[in-house]
Amino acid sequence: MESSSHTLSQLFAQLGLPDDHASIERFITVHGPLPGGVDLAEAPFWSPAQAALLCSERAKDADWVELIDTLDTLMRRH
Repeated sequence: MESSSHTLSQLFAQLGLPDDHASIERFITVHGPLPGGVDLAEAPFWSPAQAALLCSERAKDADWVELIDTLDTLMRRH
């Protein structure tokens, strides 16, 4: 798999969320930490469309998967 050329900011834009650094940090702080037994895409704060995007991109091992995994890690640290 090639290294992703996307950024976390672009992932947030794909999800329809504010994508500036402060907004991303705020999102992670407000919604984290995500419990260990909860899959990122199944977290209650996603809209159905956002959850579907996360699931489909991860399932097809798309170029977004590296950033989805990064977001997953960040959501569990806070």
